[in-house]
Amino acid sequence: MKQLITTIILCTVAATASAQKTQAIHGIITDRISEKPLAGVTITVAGLDIGAVSDSLGRYVLPAVPLGRQQLNYGSTGYYPASVASVLVTAGKEVILDVSLEQRLVTLKTLTVTAAKAKRGAATNEFTAGSSRSFSVEDVTRYAGGRNDPSKLVSNFAGVAANSDARNDIVVRGNSPAGVLWKIDGSPSPSPNHFATLGTSGGPVSALNTNVLKTSDFLTGAFPAEFGNATAAVFDISLRSGNSSRHEQTLQLNAFSGFEATVEGPLNNKNNGAAYLASYRYSFAQVAQSLGINIGTKAVPKYQDWAFNITSGASRAGKFSFFGMGEPAPSTSSART
Repeated sequence: MKQLITTIILCTVAATASAQKTQAIHGIITDRISEKPLAGVTITVAGLDIGAVSDSLGRYVLPAVPLGRQQLNYGSTGYYPASVASVLVTAGKEVILDVSLEQRLVTLKTLTVTAAKAKRGAATNEFTAGSSRSFSVEDVTRYAGGRNDPSKLVSNFAGVAANSDARNDIVVRGNSPAGVLWKIDGSPSPSPNHFATLGTSGGPVSALNTNVLKTSDFLTGAFPAEFGNATAAVFDISLRSGNSSRHEQTLQLNAFSGFEATVEGPLNNKNNGAAYLASYRYSFAQVAQSLGINIGTKAVPKYQDWAFNITSGASRAGKFSFFGMGEPAPSTSSART
């Protein structure tokens, strides 16, 4: 019976993948300094005859991009060109890609002002002088043995060591893991891990769902002034906004992060960027144990968590977001909000 159900699921997934050959890519292009939307920016897919131009609100849509890894190029008069390589386009979900362009300042016949192009992996925090690294959700999911856990990924950076395979404590240059400062969208946070003990910054299972994360920074020294209370490292996590153009639902199963369900979509029909994003996870190991499936250990993690991010549209008062994460009910791991 189990083999029949598995065969049906695989056939359904294969039929869906073969039916859809393209996917949409969309996002918002802004000025890196003023953060205002940029109109008239040209967006092209490298090697393909596919392109678009951003509207007055900085929005662009590439409706039919072939599946696979693509490179997107951005160009506009008065701005340095930018490109994003290895964008993974899949059949199951639209790609949301927001880009900031840097203004090109040139004084003819007098002085030319240029700026070095940002290196791959450079921190997004402009006040970071060194000892920093920026990583994306794709970096986390592609890291071997990472278990969809950002803490496992950073153990591969210089000067960083993992305490043990059973936990995700972060040891930086011999400092205590308790000296790691966690920040989520600019707000200091306790350890975002299940089964974390008092006085530590790690745990056996991460409470961070990669489906709601955006590009984040990991700093191991020379901290900017805003991180003055950090002694070992800073983990500056950013949450992404939901899809502001259409409603989407995502279901996912991972042996370590468990069953995942994510919903997102626009909050209104004004096309002003207002969107919602919510996710829920449940321990797969707990379900497997209840079904009598041997998972190789008696220490079964039983947990569930949720996260959300509600983003308001652009207005004269600015753009605001309301976010949170935690557990639906008290359990052996303490709630995080």
